[in-house]
Amino acid sequence: MVMETKWLEDFVSLAETRSFSRSAQLRHVTQPAFSRRIQALEAWAGSDLVDRSSYPTRLTPAGETLYAQALEMLQGLQSTRAMLRGHTAAAQDVIEFAVPHTLAFTFFPSWVSALRENFSPIKSRLIALNVHDAMLRLVEGSCDLLMVYHHEAQPIALDPERYEMVVLGEESLAPYVAPGADGAPLYVLPGQASRPLPYLGYAPAAYLGRMVDFLLKQSGTSIHLDRVYETDMAEGLKAMALEGQGLAFLPRSAVKKEVKEARLLSAGVGLEVILQIRLYREKPSGKQPAKSAAQALWSYLQSQVN
Repeated sequence: MVMETKWLEDFVSLAETRSFSRSAQLRHVTQPAFSRRIQALEAWAGSDLVDRSSYPTRLTPAGETLYAQALEMLQGLQSTRAMLRGHTAAAQDVIEFAVPHTLAFTFFPSWVSALRENFSPIKSRLIALNVHDAMLRLVEGSCDLLMVYHHEAQPIALDPERYEMVVLGEESLAPYVAPGADGAPLYVLPGQASRPLPYLGYAPAAYLGRMVDFLLKQSGTSIHLDRVYETDMAEGLKAMALEGQGLAFLPRSAVKKEVKEARLLSAGVGLEVILQIRLYREKPSGKQPAKSAAQALWSYLQSQVN
């Protein structure tokens, strides 16, 4: 069995939180998936690492040993990566963005195009990840800038003493469906308890999935949905919605063209949540100054806000 680095990251999180449910949440995976990864690490180690007979969760003596070693291994890997990245002189004028998948497909391309017209023909590298791993890139110093959605119901947990941000714009998240043969929406909210609407949902750990849950809870009307499909990515849900397979909550920027062409229609008036689109960076310091290209872009963005 080959050990995966993410198993060590999971294990370190568990050792620090002493909670499977909390660590699964922080790692943006379901609790069963998180438990399977810890079990896989135990199978690789050939020893129990967690004492499951107590609560809060405790590590076994073998687990305590691996915890100390895991910290050293992960730190060593991060240091090595930083050194390798430093060897690439050409990368100094390339701005590296860590971006969740949905924003990478929707907002980011048009935003960069506008920058090239109004600011400078920047050189950029896009690293598309899930929200947790994108944030981890920034925390580890493995990217210059982090682009994420933000809502007060699901805030981004970055220390304002260490990180600064600018607001780039807003995004609407709302329900959409394909039209039927008569041109009317195939499905219209709220649905009926006896006939729930086929629902194309985000995977439980996805940020937009948590925002949809928040939106449904805030609704003054009972919503009746039957989850028939799920994925992490809005583009996957949009493809299924276009096929008439159900109703999906999608960012407006992801469906702008399809709505204009009437290939997707609103599935419910008033059921919408507005998200901020934010850009974060680590505050520059004497030890870790920002790349000149990234600093110039940041100064430009701040001037647009102010």
